Amino acid sequence: MKNVLVDNIRDCRLCEDKFPHGVRPVLQFDPNAKILIAGQAPGRKVHESGIPFDDASGDRLRDWLGVDKATFYDVKQFAILPMAFCFPGSGKSGDLAPPKICAQTWRDELMAKFESLELVIILGQYAKAYHASDAAKSVTDAVKAWREHWPQQLILPHPSPRNNIWLKRNPWFDAEVVPALKQRVQEIL
Repeated sequence: MKNVLVDNIRDCRLCEDKFPHGVRPVLQFDPNAKILIAGQAPGRKVHESGIPFDDASGDRLRDWLGVDKATFYDVKQFAILPMAFCFPGSGKSGDLAPPKICAQTWRDELMAKFESLELVIILGQYAKAYHASDAAKSVTDAVKAWREHWPQQLILPHPSPRNNIWLKRNPWFDAEVVPALKQRVQEIL
């Protein structure tokens, strides 16, 4: 079935003059998806492949979810909507922040289309600022308070390898949060 909204997003050129590497909106959406991965923005590798989470972050995220690639890329199961659909470029300490215009233009309309959403997984500070009512908390504090919005919503650190130090400093995450997440995902699927 053709989705005009998704086609319009994939054709979006709002940031074309801001990104010297070009624009390539990357998302995965179906209104009947049961789980939403609300991320930040595609990285360079995803920009090149056009496949969401086609990188080390995606490998870690799929491990946290307890799913294989076929399940993860099933649009009836998972929607993948970053706060910006194009790679914003790289800075001194990682990728640049997602430009606000993307979410301002597309996010509310996309969110209104969901019909069967059971879990929203929020990755990182930019997605947290949009999706979480406790946006003032740091990502670490929000992750520690994961039970507050469970089982409909879960804030996670970004699964990037850049967060390896965070994961080592917070072993409770792998011990408590990841097993609960895997169980919840299996219940939904």
